[in-house]
Amino acid sequence: MIPATTPKMTAEEFFDWANRPENDGRRLELENGEVVEMSSPGEAHALVCWFVIKVLTEFVVRRGSGHLLTNDCGLIVSRAPDTVRGPDVMLFLENRTLDQAGRGHTDRIPILIVEVFSPTDKPGKLNRRIDQYHRRGVPLVWVVYPEERTVNVCRPNEFPKVLDESDDLTGNGVLPDFSCRVLDLFTLPGQSPPTAAAG
Repeated sequence: MIPATTPKMTAEEFFDWANRPENDGRRLELENGEVVEMSSPGEAHALVCWFVIKVLTEFVVRRGSGHLLTNDCGLIVSRAPDTVRGPDVMLFLENRTLDQAGRGHTDRIPILIVEVFSPTDKPGKLNRRIDQYHRRGVPLVWVVYPEERTVNVCRPNEFPKVLDESDDLTGNGVLPDFSCRVLDLFTLPGQSPPTAAAG
């Protein structure tokens, strides 16, 4: 006898299921049609996400167009079976009004995805996410490491470039006229640089 298999969810079915009251507060993704529960990030992760959002918001304001999607907004990275990831931050260069925003997950391709590494993240799983983003057509991914205070700049078909606080982070030919200090992703203007925890 062939064992029964659970039907794989589509991205649309997953959105409706994940937003049921009994799933409130859970961090969920869809991988090859199957639901995966994610661990909850800590305070340091959330603070660095805010620093990243601040830097990218200033870039969008300077250029006069663009928008961000945050709070693990679902990005459909593949179909049949469907995979939905929840990046920490997505940047688009075109404008988007609230009236234009869809109800469910987005299938639009961001120009930049930022993932902030958490202690519970597994390198193999993170590398798979980055590969999925690139195969979906995302040209630039930053992986921010709060403890090391470094940024991995990931481009398709290239080895990641590791930058530390002494480096400048640029748009890598993808974000026109973007530049900031790596340090800006870990501090606010006027703040002293964070001190590494004693080993």
